[in-house]
Amino acid sequence: MTVSTYSIKDLEQLSGIKAHTLRIWEQRYSLLSPKRTDTNIRYYDDNDLKLILNVALLNENGYKISKIASMSPDEVREEVVKLTERTLTHDDQIHALTISMIELDEERFDKVISTNILKIGFEQTMLSIIYPFLSKIGVLWQTGSINPAQEHFISNLVRQKLIVAIDGQVTKSGGKKFLLYLPEGELHEISLLFAAYIIKLKGHKVIYLGQSTPRSDLHMVYDVHQPDFLVTIITTAPSADQVEEYIKDISSKFSSTQLIISGIQVLGHDFRFPENVRVLNYIRDIKAYIEEIESFAHSNN
Repeated sequence: MTVSTYSIKDLEQLSGIKAHTLRIWEQRYSLLSPKRTDTNIRYYDDNDLKLILNVALLNENGYKISKIASMSPDEVREEVVKLTERTLTHDDQIHALTISMIELDEERFDKVISTNILKIGFEQTMLSIIYPFLSKIGVLWQTGSINPAQEHFISNLVRQKLIVAIDGQVTKSGGKKFLLYLPEGELHEISLLFAAYIIKLKGHKVIYLGQSTPRSDLHMVYDVHQPDFLVTIITTAPSADQVEEYIKDISSKFSSTQLIISGIQVLGHDFRFPENVRVLNYIRDIKAYIEEIESFAHSNN
């Protein structure tokens, strides 16, 4: 497995501790042991990142840095585990998830998520903890600072949690039909799964096609189910110069259906879409959109 390396700016972004403070801690307490490349550029490894995440968490919860510096790595970790088991501040939980990602610790990840689901529910755990966590490390994934194995590890665990949560929902009779899919080449599935969870939570029917759906498959399933809504998210595919044409083509092919779209390839552009296209700034806004649909339906009854 490729070893991950981090700059001091990476440590700052992941831990929330300013680079200037990290350097002081390094010099005064020897908390970090930076390595150097052949060209004498300083870098840090996974052990440094895990340590500084633990140190940051303890420090934010009232532990003096001098006290932390006198503890062994095992003692630091034990204190962090105790702390994250009794505290439920969102930042603390995000810290704990980040550590479990770096350590590839499925048991720790599962415990953090399960505890939060029991306390605040699945939806709020997604919105207040998992989404901010994914956003926090997303930039580092893109720049290669975080190992792809760590990305896949976390994404698959979140995906598993979503699938279990979706399976636990019951569709109401008389609910609307939503067909959810990702365009060909699009693999970023977590937000689509969360949309499926919210739709089922509200009692509506979900037909889920998932990642990289060929248009022929989309047409076939559409013809069978005749859904009221199509839902898709465009993060990487189709590309920015093709997305407007793609959406217009889909909206015309399924002109009697409302198309709900989101994703970074769609947002922030001056696209002009047909009337049957609704753009959501965040896919989590789908809950408010469904409530809007339901309110409109009730007012017309």
